[in-house]
Amino acid sequence: MPELPEVETVCRALRPSLVGRRLLDVRPLVGRLRTPLDAAALRNACAGRQILDLRRRAKFLVLELEDRHALILHLGMTGTFHLDPAAAPHRPHDRVTWELDDGTSLRFQDPRRFGSVECCRLPAAGAEPPSLASLGPEPLAPAFDGAHLHHHAHGRRTAVKAWIMQQELVAGVGNIYANEACFRARLDPRTPAGHLSRHACDRLAAEIKGVLADAIRAGGTTIRDFRSADGSEGHFSRQLQIYGHAGEDCRRCGPGHSIERLRLAGRATYRCPHCQR
Repeated sequence: MPELPEVETVCRALRPSLVGRRLLDVRPLVGRLRTPLDAAALRNACAGRQILDLRRRAKFLVLELEDRHALILHLGMTGTFHLDPAAAPHRPHDRVTWELDDGTSLRFQDPRRFGSVECCRLPAAGAEPPSLASLGPEPLAPAFDGAHLHHHAHGRRTAVKAWIMQQELVAGVGNIYANEACFRARLDPRTPAGHLSRHACDRLAAEIKGVLADAIRAGGTTIRDFRSADGSEGHFSRQLQIYGHAGEDCRRCGPGHSIERLRLAGRATYRCPHCQR
């Protein structure tokens, strides 16, 4: 499933082509994705309104329109956006199409239909959608640091890798990057969060920021399905140090120290028993 760097990559790719454009119409091509598609509500929110902003919040895209209308977009597991000439035939698995005033069409393609397109009203221009208000701070923002982690770690017995994936703690960290951050921070992913020292929290926060920033620069990670708006794959998969490398020698420790795969909270987890302890 696309994580923060992949969604940020899509946001940056689409923003220059969308902000300032006016939506002429919107048309759902199916009745539902992960949630039902309300054609009347979508048309009421979109038709005739100018796009004021496209931004990312956690793993969501927020398309802000005039009059405090907005769309909350989620890629699900296989969702992609592409811009085509309005007269171009639809591609397989196109699910929603928006017609723009420059003769182009924004289309959401989602073979498995796990994505979502939902309407909302913002409390004020530029504000956060109410349904996303419970999310924690953005991991690349100044508000997220070791002090934040250490404050929330007190008394927590949850394994650290699962803990940093909790969206109310920090928004947007998913399984791939949680594995990589724990490896970079030399932390056993099974460590109870409440056992982390302030120094360990500082190190972990820095590595979360570092791995996400590196992944964004590489255009995200393509394991199977992810494509950006221009069809390109994310190249950070070449830089993954531990995720997906079970049975291989640890890149830090070398021969004789192989990476093991286990499951934590139902998710694939990777660790080097030598340097992550």
